[in-house]
Amino acid sequence: MSSNQSKHDPEPFREPIRLGHTGLSVSPMGIGVWAWGSGFYWGYGRDFQEQDARESFHTCIQAGINFFDTAEIYGSGRSERLLGTFARETGRPLVITSKFMPFPWRLNRRALRRALRASLRRLGREVLDLYLIHHPLPPVPIPTWMEAMADAVEEGLVRAIGVSNFNLDQMRLAADTLARRGIPLAANQVPYSLLSQDIETEGLLEAAREMGVAVVAYSPLEQGLLTGKYSPQNPPRGLRGLRFRGDSLQQLDDLLERMRTIGEAHGGKTPAQVALNWTLCKGTIPIPGVKRKRQADENLGALGWRLTTAEVEALGKLGRNLVHG
Repeated sequence: MSSNQSKHDPEPFREPIRLGHTGLSVSPMGIGVWAWGSGFYWGYGRDFQEQDARESFHTCIQAGINFFDTAEIYGSGRSERLLGTFARETGRPLVITSKFMPFPWRLNRRALRRALRASLRRLGREVLDLYLIHHPLPPVPIPTWMEAMADAVEEGLVRAIGVSNFNLDQMRLAADTLARRGIPLAANQVPYSLLSQDIETEGLLEAAREMGVAVVAYSPLEQGLLTGKYSPQNPPRGLRGLRFRGDSLQQLDDLLERMRTIGEAHGGKTPAQVALNWTLCKGTIPIPGVKRKRQADENLGALGWRLTTAEVEALGKLGRNLVHG
């Protein structure tokens, strides 16, 4: 159960929450916009239209969502440009995240500053609310990039610093480096869902809670696997199809049926809404992707209610058993 919500709250997961030990307030759920730029890579973007993204964005804004996640590598900057355009259209204050990819040819702190400046130009902003290291890739060590991030904060280009795809030891190293500069590590963006619970079993989720680091959960719907879109009669294709097929696909179908039953008990919630609510109950900030208004509407249906403690535990166990046997 999230420490940010009371179990007696009649409208849980509605009020803004603080992002780690920072002054930034974000909606309990954010939106990931990688598909606006990178959908073609995964086979999601064949019929993608800019107007679809615009409608989904404004639907989220009107519902109180203020937290949006992008990265320089999503569509070679296209995702950042679209998000920046839509943000200017609404005129509302938003908390925008982007990410620096430490490619092996980026060898010094100046590379991060150049990449940050380019992201700011594409977004049309002078300051980025939250800037993340996208992956802990060699050869440059983590402390070097954290020092470069701290420089960006002191220069007034970034308000808060985070990381993405960092394991527990890497997260602690990043936090320790920043602490020596008097700056908190605000967030760690990691994969987390009913089908991806490694951060919980490995202790990262609890450690982040103790450290005051927000856990931002990406792929909370597992690229559609937890939406009910697929079944043994309609198996997923591509990379998703390699992960679940045969007996494992039938087990996934059994999990989805349990999610439908639980969703019915909460007023007809869909499997996707149950999956997102589960991550909210775990104290994380999910950032499901949206390409169309109907997807935005469905994601928003995860807010304003909560699973019971027993349901959270039962679903978590079913998800772990499915993945690990």
